[in-house]
Order: sequence, then C-alpha cells, then structure tokens
Amino acid sequence: MNRRCLHCGATVEERSRYCPKCGVLLGTSIDTTTAAGSPATQERTYIEAGLPDSLHITTDGSSLSLRDLINVVESSMRWWRVKLVSTDTVARERAAQSLEELSQILHSLSQQLVHGRETVRITTRLPVLRTYAIGCPVCGRGNRDGAKFCQSCGALLNGGASPKSKVIRPMSLRFNIAARTDQGRIRRNNQDTVFAGELPLSNDRHAYLCLVADGMGGARAGEQASRIASEVTQGRLRGMVDQTQPFDDQAWEALLRKVSLAANSQVYESARTHADQQGMGTTLTIALIVDDRVHIASVGDTRAYLLNPTGVTTDGARAAQLTSDHSLVARLVDIGQITPEQARTHPQRNLLYRSIGTDPSVEVDTRSEQLGVNDIILLCSDGLSTYLRDEELAHIVLAESNPSAACDQLIALANERGGSDNISVVIVRVEGSE
Repeated sequence: MNRRCLHCGATVEERSRYCPKCGVLLGTSIDTTTAAGSPATQERTYIEAGLPDSLHITTDGSSLSLRDLINVVESSMRWWRVKLVSTDTVARERAAQSLEELSQILHSLSQQLVHGRETVRITTRLPVLRTYAIGCPVCGRGNRDGAKFCQSCGALLNGGASPKSKVIRPMSLRFNIAARTDQGRIRRNNQDTVFAGELPLSNDRHAYLCLVADGMGGARAGEQASRIASEVTQGRLRGMVDQTQPFDDQAWEALLRKVSLAANSQVYESARTHADQQGMGTTLTIALIVDDRVHIASVGDTRAYLLNPTGVTTDGARAAQLTSDHSLVARLVDIGQITPEQARTHPQRNLLYRSIGTDPSVEVDTRSEQLGVNDIILLCSDGLSTYLRDEELAHIVLAESNPSAACDQLIALANERGGSDNISVVIVRVEGSE
C-alpha cells in the first residue's frame, strides 16, 4: 500500500506524522491508495475563518480604499498570530508562512499610503449585465432587442402601445428548482445548509426562496451556524414576505437585509452563549424570486450567478456572478496583486472579512435583476466555485435541461477534482408558459 500527502502529493513513510516536504499533519491529510489503484477514504485539514472586527471595503466603481484593504490585511495578521501559540508544530509553521506573505502585502500597500495614495485602481469587477433596450408601453418593464411582445405582461411592442383598455394576459413564468448538498471527499461532516421552497403571497401570487449557507468554526459549530442562519431566514420571510409594500426592488432588498441581520444576531448570540460554538460563523446567500424579479442578499463568499444561453452581459458572456466574494484574496484580485487563477489556490482564500455571526452586526450586499425565459439562477458554496471556472459552470448547467441532473454533475466534477470542501448548489431554471 502506497501513501502520499494530499496537500503536496509527496510520498510519505508509513509511520510518519508530518509530511517531509510540506509539513502538513498527516493524521488527517493522507491519501491512501491500494495496489489496485483505488483510493481509500481521504481526509484533509485546512483552515477557514471569518475575521473578527466589523470590516468594511469601500469602492467607487473603479477604485478601492487603500486604508480599508490595509485594515483587512492587518486583521488577517492578527488572526494568524493567534495560531503561533499553537502546540502543533505544523500549525505554527503554516501561521508563520502566512504572516510572512501578509507582511509583504502590507508593506506594499503601506508604502503606497506613505506616498499619499489613498485608493488603488480595480482591475476586475463584476461584469456589466445585459440591458433591455425596449420599454413596454403598458407595464414599463424592459425587453430585449427584437422582442415582439413584452416578456412581463405580453403587450405588443412593435412600435406602438397596445390599448391600455385591452385586457392583456400576462406571460407567466415557471421555475424549475433543484437543490443539492454533498459532504465532499475530505470533510468528515457537512457544514453547508441549503434550502429551496415556495412562499405564498396574497392574490394567488407566489415567491420562491433559495439559499446556501456555508458554516465555519469547527465541525459542529459550523453546522449550527449555517442551520441557524437558514432557519431564521425561512422563519422571518414566511412571516414578513406578504407584508412588503410597495412591491418594488427597494422594499424587497430592505426586507432581505433585515432578515440577514436577524440571522447574524441569532448566530452571534448563540456563539456568545455556548462555549463549544465560540467563533462560529457562516456565509449566507439568498435568492428571493417574486414574479419576474430575483432579489439577492449575500454575506461571505457563497456565490449567486445568472446564466443564459444567449448571454447575460454586454459582451455576451453566458454566466455572470451577481455577488462579490467578501474575502481578502478577492480584493487582492481586484487591485491586480494576484490573478484569479492564483486566488483559487491562495493560502488566504478561506479568510473572510465579512460573515454571518462573527460580529454583532454585518453589512449585507443586495441587488435585484429582471428574469426572463431561459434564464438560470445558480447559488453555490466555494466547495464548487473553487474547482469550476465560470465558463465550466455555464457549459454544464446550460447543456442539461434537468436542474437536478445538472446539480449532480457539478458536484461529481468537484469531487473528481479533489472535493476538499462541502459542496452545495441550487439551480433555478426559468421557463415560460402562456
């Protein structure tokens, strides 16, 4: 039987406790392969955390606050310094390496601040989504170039308005939804929580709630954090979703912020009052679909995407990320310090500067987008996005008409490529019916 380190791939002795090449503790980081070549059970340890303190990143669309970014780096350094007192030699070595890397980043950013530079230019941001050039004369909603009828109300768009007195039958949208979560190949348990369900509204209207929460802070604590966030979100929305007036984007986004803050308070209080849950937190990304609009709220690095076979951005990309990752490496990519490819394997990639439950309050990102037939909303934890690029996500999801089968394919591929984390995905396919 051959044994190798899952972290670096080096061959290790049967009785070795630490990898001779990278120093990782082998008790939870061994890949055991039989003589026939079939992998045995694999486990791997790695670090993820929500940084303490209420940190904020400010952008103006083209630049990022240098002082804000330095605060995040300094907070990351404080977090790693705690690890230096660990009794585990490997943990201390990893902390030292991370501190050295962060020190170099801090030196670079600080020198810019010394020379009077307050902001750094952003090189990559969320893509500009498609625009709807033709306005409906009846309901005011936008439509794509070449459309003959409004996708929202069905009114005629060929250069003139249908008479407002005419009874128009709106086009209804159907939502085919699937949700999956998987433990992955390495983790001993699943700290992710997913939900997809329907929320009744008045006047025979319906809303659809989808969410993914990726817990952190130790096995049981992470599970508790994501579960609490999911339950609070569901409970609050069921009690408040039909009280939102008027039904516009601002009202729905305000509601999602309020619900997310309630989830944050509940997780924070639970961590504060239970010794075995101290330091726990979770990401939380919510998609609330009402009529032909999707309203998004996000905290952390769990992502929401919009996909369409004909393109969803001004440059025709078939997939666009609707959320920003609230992680240090995401901001380093923004300013060009590292590349997106480097970020996928960066040692700081699991350090979040914004998460649910690690502070008394948290800033929540929200946005709203119009949906049409053939659009797809995808939510996923970083257990999926770490292994699949955006174009790969789009190729698999758009090629498979069955959302359940698409979820299974994505999870299988992430596991095939390593499966080092829990993997969660929710897919909402928008379909039309007259």
